[in-house]
Amino acid sequence: MSLTLEMVYDLLTKAGLLKEFITPAGWHLNKQKLPQLTFSKLSYDSRQVDSQTLFFCKGLNFKEEYLTAALSQGLEVYLADQPYETEAACALITTDIRKAMALISMAFYSYPQEKLKIVAFTGTKGKTTAAYFTHGILQETTGGKTALLSTMNTTLDGKNFFKSHLTTPESLDLYQMMAEAVANGMTHLIMEVSSQAYKTQRVYGLQYDVGIFLNISPDHISPIEHPTFDDYFYCKRQLLANSKVMVLDADMDYYDLVAETCDHLGVPTYTYGRDAGDYRVSTNTKNQNEFYLENRVDPLQITGNYQIKLAGDFNQDNATAAIIAAVLLGATTEEAYLGLSKVLVPGRMIRLQTQTGATVYIDYAHNYISLKLLLEFAKKQSTGRVLVVLGSPGNKALSRRQDFGNVLSELADIAILTADDPAYEDPQAIADEIAKAITNPEVLLHFEMDRSKAIRQALAMGQKDDVVIIAGKGLDAMQKVNGEDVFYEGDYAIAKGWIEEHK
Repeated sequence: MSLTLEMVYDLLTKAGLLKEFITPAGWHLNKQKLPQLTFSKLSYDSRQVDSQTLFFCKGLNFKEEYLTAALSQGLEVYLADQPYETEAACALITTDIRKAMALISMAFYSYPQEKLKIVAFTGTKGKTTAAYFTHGILQETTGGKTALLSTMNTTLDGKNFFKSHLTTPESLDLYQMMAEAVANGMTHLIMEVSSQAYKTQRVYGLQYDVGIFLNISPDHISPIEHPTFDDYFYCKRQLLANSKVMVLDADMDYYDLVAETCDHLGVPTYTYGRDAGDYRVSTNTKNQNEFYLENRVDPLQITGNYQIKLAGDFNQDNATAAIIAAVLLGATTEEAYLGLSKVLVPGRMIRLQTQTGATVYIDYAHNYISLKLLLEFAKKQSTGRVLVVLGSPGNKALSRRQDFGNVLSELADIAILTADDPAYEDPQAIADEIAKAITNPEVLLHFEMDRSKAIRQALAMGQKDDVVIIAGKGLDAMQKVNGEDVFYEGDYAIAKGWIEEHK
């Protein structure tokens, strides 16, 4: 894999992204004045460069000292959205560093997206679950040749999984992963596309064979993410313009705008839902893990009974989206049934039982809509109380704190507020913000910033017919504290250990 400086120049010029380039001889735009250089490596990390590297100066927190350090290690060429007073063989100045990085990365890795069938999910909740369901089905269809990029885990060979750092990787990392998947013989890729991926141009220029819009509700609203819901929703909707076909939940909020956008763009749509849509889903009243899917139109013959390992209507809706997406790419209904029946999603709806008869659910629910649906499910399943262990992350998604307070006011009996990736904030201060939003005086409120103690406290309080919800981290074995990933035993390990101790 390599690119010449001339090839990079051509890519940027064709896309209208090049302002000028700078050499020791001066500022230029004439290609004939480019140095004759070749790159065998791309990087946006100043600690991982050499003379053969094209370096991207990107990010809100980028400092000129990073570039100086990179040049001291032999770097000759950098690409930035502004000139720096440094000695380099060539500086390419672009109108948009992130778009430039996306275009150059896909070219460097020989356009691996063209060698894969790509399914992309967006939505406020359910992306990971739906992605895992689709992966399970297409593994049956392709004989194990389906890669997965999810919020929780990634696999590039269909077998071995590793922890993900971002819902959607930076463009350079994304195309490197795609290229590795192709080299591993993968033919399909399932990925989650976050609002930030479009906000920061991580998926600029990427087209999907099937796009799925699951739902939308306010989330990630903060000064450092999306300033308004309108901005968040608009970023999500960029998936529509970059998909060959869309699958939509007809019951979702703001469905009309999403559907009208697809129509305006000329993107074919397939819709599903419980109350509307081309394909209708209904729960088996005798088995909460089984659902029936009925065709209301002819194109996809997917009518039948299906079963998943996760409880909850919302998970059946996610499975329906997965069935439609997979069948659009050639899966049979038999493969859909078999694939779904095998899927376990890490950190989703893990069920335990205490010795006192309380039911425990450990789930990654980490925003308004996912927490609300989870607590509504708990209310339906139990005649006892609903106890919730919950925190909210620091330095992002500030709107969740008010949202969590609203949900707890409506659906919780007991709330134990604790830490959940506090980052550079005081977890007690975050908990206080959630508590201020709890307006129901009937909700019994407790504070315990040691998350493991908070979980044990909730389990000890659980009685027969109660439901204990441990929300937010799922199987995540790290807490983000003061800029570092600090080891954390994990919600499931703590709960399971406590239950074992008290048998």
